[in-house]
Amino acid sequence: MVTGKSSFTPDYFERLYFKDADPWMFATSEYERSKYEETIALLGGRRFAHGFEVGCSIGILTRMLASCCNSLLAADASEIALGRARRNCSSIGNVTFERMHVPSKWPEKAFDLIVLSEVLYFLSPADIVTVASKSISSLDRNGLIVLVNWTGGTDYPCGGDEAAEIFLARTVDVLKPPLQRRREHYRIDVLTAA
Repeated sequence: MVTGKSSFTPDYFERLYFKDADPWMFATSEYERSKYEETIALLGGRRFAHGFEVGCSIGILTRMLASCCNSLLAADASEIALGRARRNCSSIGNVTFERMHVPSKWPEKAFDLIVLSEVLYFLSPADIVTVASKSISSLDRNGLIVLVNWTGGTDYPCGGDEAAEIFLARTVDVLKPPLQRRREHYRIDVLTAA
């Protein structure tokens, strides 16, 4: 476990998006495209009433999730990223965008889909535990939580496997991982009520 590191602040992400409109190449990367397609496929064609996407960035995955949800709340810590996400999703009427830095801010509503795609490792272990607790509290009965984590090396507060395992350890008595998929550079964990 990486110790002594704090969660990244909203300022980190603002600076990042100020310098580069798409710092992780979400719109153009084959890695991102195939990961997004697999994420959507693992939802099994299910329709969700209320979805929550944490860390929506510029809205590329958001567009795909919106097609599976009656309503989708897409949140990000960066106002710059949210502006781009709003433009990328301007033709979609069922998405609401909100600036939110989890876990200090969390919506007070229930969701039957919560997606944490490549965001947990930007958080400290303690904040991942808090996010896991808030996710449990917000999850409707029969809802899903989807974790997607890069498993390569990083200089972030946690590695991807570590972040996923911290989340899973906090939720082990309440959620079960019916589906875990590992690829060369990422893992996807789909959790439901135990």
